[in-house]
Amino acid sequence: MKGEKKMTEEQLTEVEASELIGSLLHKEGHWVDWGKACQKLQKAGYNSQTIFEATGFQSSQQNLIIVAAQVYESISNAGVSEEVLTYFLGPRSDVLYELRILNQEQRAKTALLVMAKALAADATKEVAKAVQEMSHLSQLPPGFTNHPGDAIAYQSWKRARQKKDLQERSRLIAQGLKFAHSASAREAIEKLLSDFSVAPTASAPLLPLYRLEAEEQLPRPIPVAGTLPLTGEDIVKVPSLCLSEPFGTVKIPADTHLVSIPGWQTVLQAVDPVVIFTESDLLPQVLSSSSETVLVLVDRHLTSWNIHSYFLVAQADKLSIGWFETAPNLHIFGQVILILRPKKILDEDNLSQPWQMDD
Repeated sequence: MKGEKKMTEEQLTEVEASELIGSLLHKEGHWVDWGKACQKLQKAGYNSQTIFEATGFQSSQQNLIIVAAQVYESISNAGVSEEVLTYFLGPRSDVLYELRILNQEQRAKTALLVMAKALAADATKEVAKAVQEMSHLSQLPPGFTNHPGDAIAYQSWKRARQKKDLQERSRLIAQGLKFAHSASAREAIEKLLSDFSVAPTASAPLLPLYRLEAEEQLPRPIPVAGTLPLTGEDIVKVPSLCLSEPFGTVKIPADTHLVSIPGWQTVLQAVDPVVIFTESDLLPQVLSSSSETVLVLVDRHLTSWNIHSYFLVAQADKLSIGWFETAPNLHIFGQVILILRPKKILDEDNLSQPWQMDD
């Protein structure tokens, strides 16, 4: 397993790693110990697949017990009793895992309710969600407190009021009465036993969901070297960017300027691209009678001459773009992949004015 680690700030010795793997293999201690051992191994650079092959703990199980162990430590630090801590060693890692969305105080209070009601993971997940949603309200609903029991009771009360089906309404009322902590919350729910009016349901709007259908819709960010005149050093010092899928996110080095270019095939194929700006009349061929600023995309990876391409070369320590019938006796800094002219809008004022039609 020596070659399967990455150097990290929390490196383990081979002996320490072997001891942790052995304890996991033989399931020594309880699940909290297993979670801490998996976390130490992962932080030391052992990936979840390697740990699985050595211990039998699947990746999903590793994630669950690591998070659950963190929740266990959190409620322990919050000062819950030994009885509560012992209860969750049951083992109930799957139950504690559902409390991960709560803060430390909420976890401790909800853990007490979970133990008192002997809730399984599914029910705990519902309670945790109710507690989180209650905490997002600007003020507490009338009659309900911020106790976890009242939080799930409020959700039951709210949903029961929106149900026409008496069987489903009765089920939610019973659930609310089961969890209600305060007398005022219980009273609010009991009123539904004689009040059969149905509250209007507010439906959440549809998510603004889109999917990228073409590569051109996902532009590629390219680092900018500057505007000609430039030197070879100006090109070399520009850092390369590493894009992360699936959305092409990129970590931008300090003092780096970027420009986005549509994801055309030639742009996506560039291995080490960099952008420079220049005036069109400085190009090897005249584009038009009037000069304009153009964007030049250069792939620094392509430094071998060919007769079919233009190249960025250094002449007298100054960079220029040229075509060469034979291999030049010049340093090639990259091949010109694309020259992009700026967008051209015939009447930009029309874009800022309301659209009108003549009568």
